Amino acid sequence: MKTWKDNVYFVLVEPKEAGNVGASARAIKNMGFKNLCLVNPPSLVSGEARWFARNAHDILDSAEIFPTIKDAISGKSIVVGTSRRTGRKRGIFVHAEQGALRLFEIASANKVAILFGREDRGLYNEEIEECGFLMTIPSSKIQPSLNLAHAVLIIAYELSKAAYSTEVAVPMPKLVSQKKLLPLFEKIEEGLTELGYIRQSDRDLRNKIIQNLKHFIGRAGLTDWELKMFHGICSRIEKKMSAE
Repeated sequence: MKTWKDNVYFVLVEPKEAGNVGASARAIKNMGFKNLCLVNPPSLVSGEARWFARNAHDILDSAEIFPTIKDAISGKSIVVGTSRRTGRKRGIFVHAEQGALRLFEIASANKVAILFGREDRGLYNEEIEECGFLMTIPSSKIQPSLNLAHAVLIIAYELSKAAYSTEVAVPMPKLVSQKKLLPLFEKIEEGLTELGYIRQSDRDLRNKIIQNLKHFIGRAGLTDWELKMFHGICSRIEKKMSAE
């Protein structure tokens, strides 16, 4: 029987160590999840990955492999990232427990992707721009960096815990995927340029506005009706501008 946990996808971005991939598969299964996605992973045929996976070989064997993050998140409605490095330019951060509560509500009716960065460098800034918000795990200032598989386990645990501490009062609506949002961002960008709000030469402002829109919409998502409404508004503006 399908449950909300089937809508949660753990995405490891360019993991370096096969052992971490295997241990992450085990952590996911420990908490009752099953969806592991890998972006440019090391070889999965290594004995190390299978040894660390222990009794979670089914999770490891069924892992989806993607060449890019955009491919991995294309069919997901909400994308969040994990990071210990905060900063204004890196988006909105919430503690793992708070983020898990929000994701639990969304996953009741929608697919969500949780991105985990490289062991040595985490997620790059351009990858974080794909996320509606970021989750951070409080840790010691003396040793703030967590092992990749440990981070996966903690997030999976917080998500599992959320199911017991939260009751969804209002059913979560069905949200559109990231793939359907991309044409909207392009249309908004074109419309703002036509209105003169963004100059053709001001690439920094254009990127900043679109990035903020992605974060804003990425935190809440859009229903199909809302997506059509925004497309309709943009089309109306285009028609009005062309008639003047």
